[in-house]
Amino acid sequence: MNARRFLVLGASILTLAVAGSAGAQEMAQEKLQDMHQPYVRVAEIEIDPLQVEPYTAAVKQQIEAAVRLEPGVLALYAVADQQNPAHVFVFEIYADVDAYKAHIETAHFKTYKAITQDMVKSLKLRDTVPILLGAKRT
Repeated sequence: MNARRFLVLGASILTLAVAGSAGAQEMAQEKLQDMHQPYVRVAEIEIDPLQVEPYTAAVKQQIEAAVRLEPGVLALYAVADQQNPAHVFVFEIYADVDAYKAHIETAHFKTYKAITQDMVKSLKLRDTVPILLGAKRT
């Protein structure tokens, strides 16, 4: 191999190595940002129709405690289907995934789970990707 080809090959390898390293750094930075973006989840819960009132009381108590006591809980909204009040959706917004993990370890959340265990017929948890989270101050 002549010297010129060797220099071109060496420069190409060096360029690829630097670009690969920069690409890896970008990917690591994006992953770090993902960890610190809001963590949004939707819980779809089917309640025993005979237990709607006690379930409602339990979820209200849990949400009030979580919003008051946990800095990583940004918002919790519980709504019931107008035509079927036993079909409940809970919209959960946390500062990040670590705030969610901390939330499910709290005493008030564990109490809620214990109280509602026999009231819940089904639970579907849906992780989401935030597109835009907007709210007005009231």
